[in-house]
Amino acid sequence: MTVRTTRRSAGLLVYRRTDDGIEVLLGHMGGPLWAKKEAGAWTVPKGEYEADEPPWDAARREFREELGIAPPDGEPVPLGEVVQRNGKVVTAWALAGDPDLTGFSPGTFTMEWPPRSGRQARFPELDRVAWLGLAKAREVLVTAQTAFLDRLAEHSG
Repeated sequence: MTVRTTRRSAGLLVYRRTDDGIEVLLGHMGGPLWAKKEAGAWTVPKGEYEADEPPWDAARREFREELGIAPPDGEPVPLGEVVQRNGKVVTAWALAGDPDLTGFSPGTFTMEWPPRSGRQARFPELDRVAWLGLAKAREVLVTAQTAFLDRLAEHSG
């Protein structure tokens, strides 16, 4: 009997207040499968963690790994969990901040590309990051993660 474990990710939804309202820092997923997509191709910077790692620690570690910059300091706001279409459970925290993105240097992953070629290629986990207003973020974010935007808006009221 095979035991399936639920894949879990943790992430940080960094936000800032501007004259036009709240903006959130999102990343566009890297690699050839996402290269020409916008809707549903943006994500909260996040990553998987093992059961023995506290999710908050994982969220901060993954922010640093995926963006190559330190996460902001501050008081996190728990945004709870969502379940993505692929079954992955994502836990997130909102964190106010305005990190310097000039140091953006994404982590990479390896996959076979082109498919069935036997060749391995490296791609950035996130190929770009951007500050987006909540309406624009809702248009491009992975569908399940839009709940985090609603929870942030409720908190920032």
